[in-house]
Amino acid sequence: MKNDAMNFFSRTLMYWHQHQNKREMPWKGIKDPYKIWLSEIILQQTRVDQGLKYYEKFVAQYSTIFMLAAAKDEDVFKLWEGLGYYNRCKNLLFTARFIVNEMNGIFPETYNDLLLLKGIGTYTAAAIASFAYNQPYPVVDGNVFRVLARFFGNATATDTAHGKQLFTQLANEVLDKKEPGQFNQAIMDFGATVCKPALPNCNSCLLNKQCMAFANGWVNKLPKKEKTVHKKNRWLSYFILEHQQKLLVFKREGSDIWQNLHEFYLVETDEVVVWNEALVQQFLHEQLNIKNASIQLISKVFNQQLTHQKIKGQFIKVVLSTIPKVLKNNQWLSVNEVNQLAFPKFINQFLEEKETQGLLF
Repeated sequence: MKNDAMNFFSRTLMYWHQHQNKREMPWKGIKDPYKIWLSEIILQQTRVDQGLKYYEKFVAQYSTIFMLAAAKDEDVFKLWEGLGYYNRCKNLLFTARFIVNEMNGIFPETYNDLLLLKGIGTYTAAAIASFAYNQPYPVVDGNVFRVLARFFGNATATDTAHGKQLFTQLANEVLDKKEPGQFNQAIMDFGATVCKPALPNCNSCLLNKQCMAFANGWVNKLPKKEKTVHKKNRWLSYFILEHQQKLLVFKREGSDIWQNLHEFYLVETDEVVVWNEALVQQFLHEQLNIKNASIQLISKVFNQQLTHQKIKGQFIKVVLSTIPKVLKNNQWLSVNEVNQLAFPKFINQFLEEKETQGLLF
């Protein structure tokens, strides 16, 4: 059964890449190891939209590794200005000069030899080996973790040694060995445009027929991390889902804030979401396969200042005509039962609002 799921995953992902992937990047499809390496170093710890302009500036200024190796340190650092993590830039110059002076300007052609270069780790080595030389090494980054964890329903923490080993092995097993470069590009693009961290396009996703997270309502819970990332600002959107005078309620677990307190269906995003009826309906349809729902309220923005974090968010009250399959096995409680539960202050301030009172039945 697992092999069937793997075959479906690989085959469908490649089909999506060939027929539906519209993500354009200037380095996609190129075989020049220098430009692939340059793009990967720039994109380490940098968002793609920010890294794009830097990549284009570097290629325009230093179109070959010989030109980069011959450049003055000050000029290269000036071009890098604003990207941060300047050790990357130091390693970039060191490795460029090493390849020019010690290897006649020719990049190593094997994964293991690439790993010997300063500033190149397993991810970058796999990217160069697969994109430039079509060698069967999987790239494993946050996008890949997320896609694999959701599709296979794997809750192993991705930030542990065991988790990284497990997902790297899984990535290797699903890798298209004949077209590893194409497959690596496909899974990265898929994670960035379809299986996104927040508000993924689940209902229109070609993988959803066998996606464990979509089938079981785990999309917002995967991938798992063992260490809590302490963000200064967090945006929480709570969906209060009602069916036949019962509300969907969850108990918070793990080591995050509000442990053992209760909450409604949570969607946490890195950025503010401007909810309106159309976006709520789109979210319900895409992620929970809910087609007919009555949106009763999109609340004002609520705030709570914790010791080290500022919490902001909204509450969306939705009445369902039927319980979607992915939520049937969860806890649906009457208002009296809900009133017996402990909620965090952030939720209580909403529940205590006058406009809320008449909405809960």
